Amino acid sequence: MGVMSQNSASPFVTVQEERTDLIENQKSRSYSVRPSYEQEIRRFAKDYVDPRFPCKEVPYARLKRIFDIVVALFALILFSPIMLLAALLIRLTSPGPIIFRQVRVGKGGRYFWCYKFRSMCVDAEQKKQQLLHLNEAKGPVFKMKRDPRVTPVGAILRKLSIDELPQLINVLKGDMSIVGPRPPLPSEVEQYDDYARQRLAVLPGLTCLWQVSGRSNISFERWVELDLLYIETMSFLTDVKILLQTIPAVLTGSGAH
Repeated sequence: MGVMSQNSASPFVTVQEERTDLIENQKSRSYSVRPSYEQEIRRFAKDYVDPRFPCKEVPYARLKRIFDIVVALFALILFSPIMLLAALLIRLTSPGPIIFRQVRVGKGGRYFWCYKFRSMCVDAEQKKQQLLHLNEAKGPVFKMKRDPRVTPVGAILRKLSIDELPQLINVLKGDMSIVGPRPPLPSEVEQYDDYARQRLAVLPGLTCLWQVSGRSNISFERWVELDLLYIETMSFLTDVKILLQTIPAVLTGSGAH
């Protein structure tokens, strides 16, 4: 019985050489927020960021890692019945493996396997090429409100973000954090300019400021702005606030496609 599938991209290929100085030198914390959005975004995100506690000290990084491990282990235990039910429903309702793994881009441009519950048909990547002209999102990301590749069970998993729960394993492995910018596809990063590439300066996360601020309902440009605002004001309190705000956002399915 198959458990895992993967996309056709080769894993762990050479990291792109065009990484910015910001990514190569983590001590340089000069992130730029475009003036056109600065006031609006800061007002939009005032409930989630805490500029009093910037993450420039090493203790924050250690505390964040401990926080990641504790939350991931607790969540795996808490949500294990839901994960088992999701696995069973996927197995019973559609052909193909339960777990889908895909190459994503992490901190500093490093490639890693990202795990999800499979929510689409097994040939989703091939069918994507036929749907590119129907993309409803601007920028390098692909979004469709009624994506025909999504299975009936997958639609429910996506609505409640249950399909993302296997990424708790990525958190334990150190590929991801609980809170941080969502991990992009290599094909998306290839279309980034230096401004958007600043998202790769930190570990990607399970949830982020974008996740609790409208998710798929906001533009890619604003998505990047929110990620950079988070990076600029990262703190333990900020992470806790975003995590707590994620719960109602997930339960209501706000902005989920």
